[in-house]
Amino acid sequence: MTKRLIVIAISLMSIGMAVAFSAARASVPAKDTKITGEVIDLPCYEGKNGARGEGHKSCALTCAKKGSQLAIVENGTNTVYSITGSYSANKNEKLISFVAETVEASGEVSEKDGKKFIEIKSIKKSK
Repeated sequence: MTKRLIVIAISLMSIGMAVAFSAARASVPAKDTKITGEVIDLPCYEGKNGARGEGHKSCALTCAKKGSQLAIVENGTNTVYSITGSYSANKNEKLISFVAETVEASGEVSEKDGKKFIEIKSIKKSK
């Protein structure tokens, strides 16, 4: 009986440690970063083989005005940062003029489950 309790206790401790390690690895703390890239409609980008640019602008604007998830595809790396926070509120109201444009955005970047997010603090069209 005592051996059985010891085995159960060790098993529970191992499971607890694995869960804690997994949770710690799942998200990376936010840090301030500056990104230069194109504002895209994420569902179209993911579902239509990277749909972006001037040729996709009217579709992206329609989706953005409906509240579709917008993101920035970083120049050079093609890293995708989903936009969160106040800039994505009210059906992307503050982002409409930036859709399919190259921008410079600053904000807190975080990562969870291998996906990157940016909570924009400032954004402007790139020169």
